[in-house]
Amino acid sequence: MGHETPHNMNWAGLLQNLLVVVHLWQISGDSVWFSIPEEEEPGNLAGSLSKYFPPPYQLLTQEYLWMDENTGNFYTTEKKMDREDLCPEETKGEECIILHNAVVGPSGDLVQFRVIIEDINDNAPHFENTEIHLSVPEDVTVGASLLLDERAQDRDARSNGELQYHLEDSDGVFTLQVEEDGSTIMLVVQTALDRETKDQYQMALVATDCSSNPLNGTTTLIVTVTDVDDNCPTFSFDTPQSVTIPGDSPKNILVAQIIATDPDLGPNAAIIYSFSPKVSERARKLFRLDSLDGNIRLTQDLQSDKSEELLLTVLASGHRCPPAVTQVTISVLPKVNKELTIKIRFIAEQLNQTMMLPENQPPTVLAILEFEGSYKDSSFAIEGEVPFTLSPQNGKYLLSTSRPLDYEMKSEHHITVVGHGRSADGTAIAPIRHVFRAIVKDVNDNAPHFLQSHYQLQVEENNQPGMLLMHISATDADSGSNSRVTYKSDKYAPAIFKVDPTTGQLTVLASLDRELQSEYKLTVHARDSGSPPLESVATVSIRVLDQNDNKPVFVTPHFIFFIHENVPLFTQVGGIEVTDPDEGENGTIELNVANSSGPIVVDSNQGTLCTTAVLDREVEDRYELYLLATDHGRPVAFTSIARITIFVEDINDNQPEVILPSSNSSCLTVSPETIAGTMVTKIYAIDRDSGLNAELTYTVAASEAAHTSSPFQVESRSGNITVARRLLSSDLGMHHLFIVVRDSGRPTPLYATVWVNLLINESMEPCHLNRVPTWTGIYDMVQIPSKASICEVDDSKSAQLTLFVGVGMMLASICLLVVTAVFHLKQRRRRLQNKNRHSEENEIPLRLRDKYYSEH
Repeated sequence: MGHETPHNMNWAGLLQNLLVVVHLWQISGDSVWFSIPEEEEPGNLAGSLSKYFPPPYQLLTQEYLWMDENTGNFYTTEKKMDREDLCPEETKGEECIILHNAVVGPSGDLVQFRVIIEDINDNAPHFENTEIHLSVPEDVTVGASLLLDERAQDRDARSNGELQYHLEDSDGVFTLQVEEDGSTIMLVVQTALDRETKDQYQMALVATDCSSNPLNGTTTLIVTVTDVDDNCPTFSFDTPQSVTIPGDSPKNILVAQIIATDPDLGPNAAIIYSFSPKVSERARKLFRLDSLDGNIRLTQDLQSDKSEELLLTVLASGHRCPPAVTQVTISVLPKVNKELTIKIRFIAEQLNQTMMLPENQPPTVLAILEFEGSYKDSSFAIEGEVPFTLSPQNGKYLLSTSRPLDYEMKSEHHITVVGHGRSADGTAIAPIRHVFRAIVKDVNDNAPHFLQSHYQLQVEENNQPGMLLMHISATDADSGSNSRVTYKSDKYAPAIFKVDPTTGQLTVLASLDRELQSEYKLTVHARDSGSPPLESVATVSIRVLDQNDNKPVFVTPHFIFFIHENVPLFTQVGGIEVTDPDEGENGTIELNVANSSGPIVVDSNQGTLCTTAVLDREVEDRYELYLLATDHGRPVAFTSIARITIFVEDINDNQPEVILPSSNSSCLTVSPETIAGTMVTKIYAIDRDSGLNAELTYTVAASEAAHTSSPFQVESRSGNITVARRLLSSDLGMHHLFIVVRDSGRPTPLYATVWVNLLINESMEPCHLNRVPTWTGIYDMVQIPSKASICEVDDSKSAQLTLFVGVGMMLASICLLVVTAVFHLKQRRRRLQNKNRHSEENEIPLRLRDKYYSEH
């Protein structure tokens, strides 16, 4: 029994593994498949094995897919799946399946799953050839169908690869007939064709797939209409109708040529010429008609002494056509028994009996003419109006020019000279004609001629380099090299302009900037190639038109102004300098404050800043704003921005304010043991102004009766009240100090006063005043303080004491005056020193102040 259990467990495990393998095999069969469109972007989720198998997962091939080993999700890789490359062409209509293997589960089982690559419409229909050529006879019946062998190919599947066809630009002459399966495409003739009207049609054959977002492919369909014999020969109106020949014409001379036309082509246009059966035997004997080219020639030498007229009826026959008929009348003149002969001797240059005459030459003898033989009444004459004359001289005639010849007026002349005479027996001899040909040789006597002597053009700035501006053209009435014109600009012309020497095209090589230069002027020379060459000039004025290509520019990005507080409304703060190098509306600037609702506005027309409210430095000591400068350019206006800082300068409009002591009735007890130099209290005052206007000094305007010296003193700068000397028993009691707190403002300082009440007492109990001391003296608080009696104290001293105090006060006043003068001088010297130090530390340097300060 001990051995049976492991044996049974072994079989159970094997059976369990077998069942798992069978299960996995069943799952990995047809039931596990995924579908994904082709050409997916990298990283797209294609499917997941987690639904079918436990983790972990490992995809064996990761060329197109990669798998997350934990989740079983597999994604597309950088290498896109192209269905048309992955699947053979013959499986176009079937599923495109790619098998993938993966190792899954804790035991590492091998499974296989299918990935179906779905087709997308990523291939457009494509024709193998860019042109399809068809031929159709012009007599094809309407409704006839022509097979198109070439069809478009589309590598996509199903509807994406199913194609439809249609024609474009067929003008209703042709249409398409396509079988339902697209296997056969027929071109159907819709209207009658005529090659003589139009021999070729060019259309676009368009193939469109049947997807929801169809793609097109196009090829050119060229239909050539071939000729059929559907036209007959005809004679034109200019066919010769009558011909005159001399009675001594030689054999085979061309008498006339009969021309008929047939608009067909090739053999269909072949024409056979023949005489009509009605032509007389005499005409048939004298004349021969070439059946192919229609030439009528003499069959023999004529020796006719009488006039004769023969009528030839000629037939032009084509294939399956009735012949066209025309008639030619040939008049035979009697032969001349005797004829005049001319002997010509050329003096002018001649080539093959053609005289070569330079133009512009004075009247010159060209040739000498005379009759050979002896004739009566013989003479020469020139027919027509020509610039030539004949003049007799000793039985001869001189052929001369009658005026200088001009090649530009006429380059070739034909001079017909007629000779008349009679034989020695008086018989009339037919006149003789001789035609002299004269070629006028060109000389370089014409300079190139511009259509205009001054060209004006306009071009917008910021043009593309190499832009064609104009075509400057000059003509030369001469010929040959004398008329061959080349162009160039003068050496002073700007280098950015180029004149093509052959065509005269004027181009600009660089982009123009109107702000750098608004006008250009250059001189163009046109020179011919004669020897010596002649030339003419024309001027070209180029005006550069403005574009809005510049922003307004402030002279500085940050303007700083200073203005005193409390100035009147609409006081000018300062001027704003801003420029725009463009012109017209493009350079017209409008100023606006961007971000301020404060008491500063800008006058756009004047370019100045003004106040719209009374400024108070103690409320606002500076204003920061941004100023927008916008031009009026079109289509886009440019804007620039500048920062504006306005410092409000202080004026002395606030008097000092005493904070401590808080009341004139406050009182402080001082021990008589307090040593000299000890600070017993402090006066604390503030002034809302700034600078010198806020610098405070503290002075004692008066103290107790003049016969006693006050044991207290105040430091002028700090306001500290200290014990001036050792306290004596006589100092016991109340001491009243009338303190003046004065600022350093200019031109008039402001001040405040306060009573400091000090009680010297052995007991340090708090002291109290029954009433506030009062001022009884006369004192100029702005100027130097006096030592006059300033207070009345509520005591019970006798009148004698009052008299004594009065005399003491007079003496004290004199002493106080001297002390005050000395003290004032010291204070003034100290203020000057402090002022200089303050100026060095706080003031803007002079040159910077000059730069940013505006008068106001």
